[in-house]
Amino acid sequence: MTVIVSDTRRLRLPVSVPVAIAVLFLILLVLSAIFATLIVPYAYDAQNIINMNQAPGLTHLFGTDEFGRDVLSRIVVGAQTSLSVSVTAVGFSVLFGLILGAICGYFGGVIDRVLMTVVDLTWSFPEILIALMLVAVIGAGLHGVVIAVAIAYLAQFTRLTRTQIMQIKKEAYVDAAINLGASNFHILFRHLVPNSLAPVLVAAMLATGDAIILEATLGFFGLGAQPPTPSWGAMMSSGTAQLFVSPWVIIIPGCAVALTVIALNVVGDAIIQSLDFRNKAREG
Repeated sequence: MTVIVSDTRRLRLPVSVPVAIAVLFLILLVLSAIFATLIVPYAYDAQNIINMNQAPGLTHLFGTDEFGRDVLSRIVVGAQTSLSVSVTAVGFSVLFGLILGAICGYFGGVIDRVLMTVVDLTWSFPEILIALMLVAVIGAGLHGVVIAVAIAYLAQFTRLTRTQIMQIKKEAYVDAAINLGASNFHILFRHLVPNSLAPVLVAAMLATGDAIILEATLGFFGLGAQPPTPSWGAMMSSGTAQLFVSPWVIIIPGCAVALTVIALNVVGDAIIQSLDFRNKAREG
């Protein structure tokens, strides 16, 4: 059977216009989020009542909101908030999912049944419901959102890792390592976990898009970033009151969320196609 980790070294994304555009968009988005405070034309919290609800134009490319704040500047800084929260939350989910899934898949038995029962409890409810309940307990704010989103997506990474480990541990090189006296820790984190990373990381990219939507939803309900810190969800929430006066305040953040999620899914699908998990499984 082909070892998955070796296949990632030969990763070649399918060459197509949508994939190229998606990759370019994500690169520009990440760079703009990193250097947000340096490239924004105005301070994101600078109010100017004289320019309130100004339509998009040369002075303000994306217009202004009800407080005269530049929407473009708030979109760029909001990208920093939304991306950092989503990526951090998914990162925690992947980390703990890898650990729990590896333990369950390798040892099995009572440990597997107990841990997976607890993990599956979070999979019994929609992610948004779990996140709302957790944020209600932890409290509104970015820290609460990170914890809530991380727990909401923990089950899928635990399940995926467990499945990968259960398949890979049957390989001959694992038996050889056991016969040579390698410890369980060495076998797990030197052989099994590295060879189960590829599908988990692809799933993490796709889950990041879902996490952005979840973070925006929590922000829309006022449970995410608190004023004056901008986030795409909070901007859409404040824009609902101005929908018929300045619709760009809600439309532009919504487009930012949609385009980011679409780009992540396009690239994620391209990676899946390149790695071609199904064909590799048949080859094994």
